[in-house]
Amino acid sequence: MSSSKMGGLTTDVRLAKTIRPKDLSQFRTNERLAGTLRLSAGDVQSGRYRIQLYRFMTNQISVISACIGTWVRLAAAPGGFRVVASNGETQRKAAELRLEKLAERIFANCSGNRVGLASLLVELFTSLFRDGVCGGFVTLNRDASGVDQFVPIDALTLSCEHGDEGLKLHMETESGRVNLDRADFFYMTLSDSLSDPLGRSILQPVPLIAGIEQQLVRDMYRSHHNSGYSRIHVKVSPPDRLAGESDSAYTERINRYFDATVDMIKSCDVDENPVTWDNVAIEYIGPSETRSVTNSWFVNHRAVIEDICAGTNLSPFLLGYSYGATTTWSGFKFDIVMRQVRSVQAQAANLLERIANVDLALAGLDVKCRFLFDNSLAYQASEQTTVESKRVENLLKLYQAGLIDEAIAKERAEHLI
Repeated sequence: MSSSKMGGLTTDVRLAKTIRPKDLSQFRTNERLAGTLRLSAGDVQSGRYRIQLYRFMTNQISVISACIGTWVRLAAAPGGFRVVASNGETQRKAAELRLEKLAERIFANCSGNRVGLASLLVELFTSLFRDGVCGGFVTLNRDASGVDQFVPIDALTLSCEHGDEGLKLHMETESGRVNLDRADFFYMTLSDSLSDPLGRSILQPVPLIAGIEQQLVRDMYRSHHNSGYSRIHVKVSPPDRLAGESDSAYTERINRYFDATVDMIKSCDVDENPVTWDNVAIEYIGPSETRSVTNSWFVNHRAVIEDICAGTNLSPFLLGYSYGATTTWSGFKFDIVMRQVRSVQAQAANLLERIANVDLALAGLDVKCRFLFDNSLAYQASEQTTVESKRVENLLKLYQAGLIDEAIAKERAEHLI
C-alpha cells in the first residue's frame, strides 16, 4: 500500500492494524514453554526439567514423536518366558503354566485393568527412550506365594545423591523421600555413566536442532498465510478529481473508495478472486522464482528433520525419509538399528527374568527361565529358517566328530529351540 497520508490517517498504519494477529503469544516460544512445563527452581536443580522438556517435545513435535514411537515399537516386540532349566517334566509344565499366568497379570493400567506383559513393555521402553530410565516395584500376593504385579514409577520422582557408601537412589513422594536401596525395586537405564547415573535420554542431542526446525516451520506458516504467497502488496491509485469538487469532498470520496477496496481484499477467501477497476494493482512481494524458494525451504527443512532423526540414533528412512535408497542399503541400515534394539532388549529381558525367577522361587519350583523377544518378520522367515537349519547341522557335526560331548550338545540345542 502507498504510505501517503489522506485525511489525517496513514494508510499503512491502518492496514497493519487489520492484518496484525490478535494473539501474539503463539509466536513466543519461551512463553509457551514456560506455561506448559511450569518449571521451578527445584526442577532445574534436580535435573527434572530435562525430562519435562523431553516429554513436551515428544508430545508436541511430530517427528520426535515418530522417532520415539518407532524405537518403542521396535523394542517392544512380541516375546515370552521360556523354561531353560528344570528338574523333570512335571516341574517344567508347572513352571510354564505359572509363567503364562504371570505374563497376564504382571501389569495393570491406570484404571486397574490387568493389561499384561505386552502393555508393560511399551510402558517401560517409552520411559527408557524418552526419559533415559525406567523402573518400578515388584509386589507380592497377600500370602507371599508369588509375584502379583510390577508397578512402574514416574521417572520424574527419581533422584540420585552421593552418600557415604556411594550413589544412593531415592524417590520423591508427597509423604517424603523413599530410599530405593531395597529388594523389591527394579530399574534399568539407557546409556548410564558416572556423570549420568539415571541414564541418558535418546533425545538429549535433539533440543537445539528441534528448536531450529520448529522456528523454520513457524516462519513458513507466517509467511504463507496469504493464499500461499509470502506477502502481497495492493496499490490503489486515487480516482481523478471531479470538476468543481472541493478538497474535503475529494479526500472523503477517495478515502471511502480506499476503505471499500481494503474491505474487499480482506473479505476474499482463498478460492475467490478480487475484482477492481484498473487503478488497483496486486503484486507479490518475494523472490521471482517461487518454485525455487519452495524447493529451498523443503530441502532445508528435510535436512533439519534428518538431523533430528540422526540425533535419536534412528535412520531417517525408518520414518519415511528415505530418498532413493536401494533395498540392500535399507536392509543394511535396518540391521544396524536392530542391533541397537537387541542390546536394549537384553536389559529388559534381564529385568523380566529376575521378576519371573522370583515368582518361580516363591512357588517352590527349582526352575530357571529366560525371556526371549521375537524380532523376526514375515519377509525374513525364509532367511531365518535357513540360518537355524545351518546352526542345527553344525551342532550335529560337532557332536558326531567328537568335538563336544552329549551334555554340551543338549545344552546348546536348548538355546536353538
